[in-house]
Amino acid sequence: MNIELNPEQSLEHSRYNMVVQQIRPWYVLDDEVLDLLYKVRREEFVPAAYRHAAFVDMEIPLGHGQVMLAPKMEARILQELHINKTDKILEVGTGSGYMAALLAQLGNHVYSVEIIPELKQMAVANLRAHNITNVTIEQGDAAHGWSKHEPYDVIVITASTPVLPDSFKNSLNTGGRLFAIIGEDPIMEAKLIACTAPGKFTVNTLFETSTAALINAEQASRFTF
Repeated sequence: MNIELNPEQSLEHSRYNMVVQQIRPWYVLDDEVLDLLYKVRREEFVPAAYRHAAFVDMEIPLGHGQVMLAPKMEARILQELHINKTDKILEVGTGSGYMAALLAQLGNHVYSVEIIPELKQMAVANLRAHNITNVTIEQGDAAHGWSKHEPYDVIVITASTPVLPDSFKNSLNTGGRLFAIIGEDPIMEAKLIACTAPGKFTVNTLFETSTAALINAEQASRFTF
């Protein structure tokens, strides 16, 4: 017997399947993170043309050559950072505002920097619609760091960078954590960098992946002869 679901039930069924089939198998088992994925409605941060794909294991185009990370990537980032309620957070690359919304639920305040004016406007509208008030979205180029509100307890870079500028590490508080995807195709690695003492850092490689680079990202040196 087939039981037809109404639109709201179908939506929640798709959200449940996303968590069970994509996110849990990617070693995201933190209950606080999983609960957040049900609370913050991802489909409401996705461009209307892609709303049908809100729970699909893919990067969603946002326009202007930018993408929204896949759901399992967003969840894994949140889990690896172990965010505390007192944390001051820097996000580089606001996009639609979804990751900022998730970070805001876990931390104290999020400063999110977006280089593309239209995406900043989208994110501001999305966060306002969800009554999220502990996010400050600023327009600018943070590909080489954003010292305006440093030091930070958490830094999240939502696009890749061939080389990670030292300015990001140096913007961390002692005990601070930084997530970055570093490298160029075909080899990019997601790394978690922790500041253990002033000027002292540990680096943990989490997994290999591939995603678009930050606009104006720092490039690796090229030797010419």
